This record gives sequence, structure tokens and C-alpha cells, in this order.
Amino acid sequence: MKLSDIAKKLEHAEISVPFGQIENINASNIEITGLRPGIGDIIKMIDSGGEERLGMVTELKRNSFFVSPFGFVEGLKIGDKAYIDEEGLTISVSDALLGRVVDPLMRPKDGKGEICGGTPMPIIRAPIDAMKRGLIEEKFSVGVKTIDGLLTTGVGQKVGIFAGSGVGKSTLMGMIVRGAQAPIKVVALIGERGREIPEFIAKNLAGDLTDTVIVAATSDDSSLMRKYGAFAAMSVAEYFKEQGRDVLFIMDSVTRFAMAQREIGLALGEPPTSKGYPPSSLTLLAQLMERAGKEEGKGSITAFFTVLIEGDDMSDPIADQSRSILDGHIVLSREMTDLGIYPPINILNSASRVMNDVVDARHKVAAMKFKRMFSLLKENEVLIRIGAYTKGSDPELDEAIDKKQLLEAFMKQDPDQIIPFEETKSQLLSIV
Repeated sequence: MKLSDIAKKLEHAEISVPFGQIENINASNIEITGLRPGIGDIIKMIDSGGEERLGMVTELKRNSFFVSPFGFVEGLKIGDKAYIDEEGLTISVSDALLGRVVDPLMRPKDGKGEICGGTPMPIIRAPIDAMKRGLIEEKFSVGVKTIDGLLTTGVGQKVGIFAGSGVGKSTLMGMIVRGAQAPIKVVALIGERGREIPEFIAKNLAGDLTDTVIVAATSDDSSLMRKYGAFAAMSVAEYFKEQGRDVLFIMDSVTRFAMAQREIGLALGEPPTSKGYPPSSLTLLAQLMERAGKEEGKGSITAFFTVLIEGDDMSDPIADQSRSILDGHIVLSREMTDLGIYPPINILNSASRVMNDVVDARHKVAAMKFKRMFSLLKENEVLIRIGAYTKGSDPELDEAIDKKQLLEAFMKQDPDQIIPFEETKSQLLSIV
């Protein structure tokens, strides 16, 4: 064979894996040349010590592209090699994850050994098609009286838990995980302090991780790891949903997830808008939250997303955007803690948009009357305390005053208690 013939055959043959090299490094981005990836592709970078680092393509230029790393940039040098990961951003999911604590890439964090095998699941997926969503017609009991009785949730509903710092989000989350009627529970702890993860398991879950998967991306992880930790946890929930199982998904917190995207967006030159959040932070919320729900012919994902509101300000851009996407909101207030009511759920500022579809008429009327009596007490609190109100002036308010202790007792619940739905309903009906 002539050399010219051999040269023609080798002209289009790939005789080595194509690689690029690092041209520039800063604290949040790495510039690479020599490859032609697409937005969202996963890049493997090999440092001088032979250690593999992962990153995602976030910006393209004519002759180079930028990568946001999943870990730290320390140890990488100019000239280090980079490769495109053909598998993309996928995780291996199986029933072996139940009872485990893992990071967003499904690597164990609990010291219980490797998790082998599993079904590859893409981290980024399209939400459930609008016309394939099942109707929310079945109640979802969480074992918390105030929620089951006055803010009843349905199977496949998306609910927000809005609270300032230190009001009791984690305690309520633990109560919901332990009391929820769901065979599978997925908990995403995004941007939390490392100390809070073992504390949440030991105190709020009483050390019981049966049928529970915890996906943790702590505050010291990179912004990309915190961002995709939420998506990875949702992919785990979707794996079980596609098997026809009902899943409880809890994420703490949406605010820190949005902050991670804020770091990424600002580093890429996005314009900051309200409170410094770039437009992509708000767009990302719908992409995550709309993946929860009920799908025809499959299982369901009933989701609770906690939203940290700075200074108890409900007009915060992340809180405002979340409320517009979710099917209900539960507001925790310091005012309720001052009254000694735990969990401190402000029933007058909270709402469940599907409650009327999942409870019977008697329950609905009883819940409305309960809220009415509590509202009257709040409106006339000062008059009652200073003795300016004369009994007999308003029959409705008289009834509310007579039942004040019963109303407050109904809203109080010990964190270790799990109250069955029928018992909650019976208590509510007996009060009103």
C-alpha cells in the first residue's frame, strides 16, 4: 500500500483522545483552549499530580471556553490537560441509596462504604409535561396538626416553608420527614453548615434514615456543587417516582441554591438585578420546582422547599418568585414563638392552594371557622388585654375568646409527636 493511501485513511481517524489545556485560572472560572464543547458539557481536568477534577462549561468564545469547577481550583496549573467527559452529567441511582448520606455526585459521606451499581440518571431533565400531570385529589398527611388540619396538602403538591433564621425550619422539616405518609423520602441539604447535617439526622430525624436518602452539599462546597446538588437530589426522587412510588422531597434551602447561581452568574458577567441576583437565579427556580408533582401512570413527588427570608421580609425576590411557582406556602413567624406556639406556623399568612380539592366539606368549613376565630383574636388582641372589650358586643368574638386556649392548644405540637390525620380532623371538628 502506498504511503499516500495510508495518509488518506488516517486523515479522519481519531488515533488519540482529543484534549485541551488550561490557559487561565481564577477563583471561580477556568479558561481552556483546544476543545470544542457545548454549554453544559462536563470537562475532566488532570492536575500535575494526576488527580482528576470535574467542571462544567458555562461560557463559550471563538477560540476558548470557560469552566466552573465542581471543587476547588487549588493545585491546577496553566498547561494542565482537559478532556470532554462523554458520559455527561449523570449520577447512578438505585435502592442502595436508601439510608445513606451522599454528595451531589452520589459519593458516600457517611463512611458506610461505596455504593455500587445503579441506573444512570441525568441531573438536568425537563419538568413533567403540563398535559401529563395528574390531578391532585388525594390528601398527603405529614403528621403535623396545623398543616394537616388547616393547610392540608395533597399528593404531588409543591409547598414552600418560609422562615427567617432561627425560627424553627429544621425542626418542622424533621417532623414532616418522620410523620409523612410516603414510602420514600429524599432530603436535599444545600448550602448548610457542615455541623447541621449530623445534627439534623440525630436530633430532627432521631437517627432513623429508613427509606430516606440525604443529598448534602455544604456551604464550603463550590457554587456549582451547591447548585447541582438540588438538581441531583430531584433526579434521585424522579428515579423512585418512575417506578410508581410516592416520594416526599424536602429541600433546605432554596435561598442558598439561588445564592450559588448568583455567584456563578456574576462571575460570568450577568447583570445583577434585585438584591444582586442575576436573571438566571430566578429562571432556575422554576426549572427545579416544576420537576416535582404527580405524573399520570407513574408515582408522585410531593415537595417542601424551605426559603430563608432575610429579616422576615416576604418581598425578598427569591421568596416572591418561589410563591408564584409553588402550590402553597407555610410561613413561620417569630410572633408565634412569642406566644409560645411551636411549630410557629402563622395560619393567617399561610395557604394551601389544593386544600379544597383534598378535604371534605365539613373539614373545609371547620378550617375556615378556626382561621376566622384566630383572626378575630388577633384583630382585637389589644382591646381584650386592656379590658376595653365588653363581652356580648360581638357573638363571634365571644366564641373566639371562650375557645382561645383550645385554638392555641391545637396549634401546639411536641416535635416528637406524630398525630394521625383522622385524629387531627376529629380535634378540629370538636373545637369549632
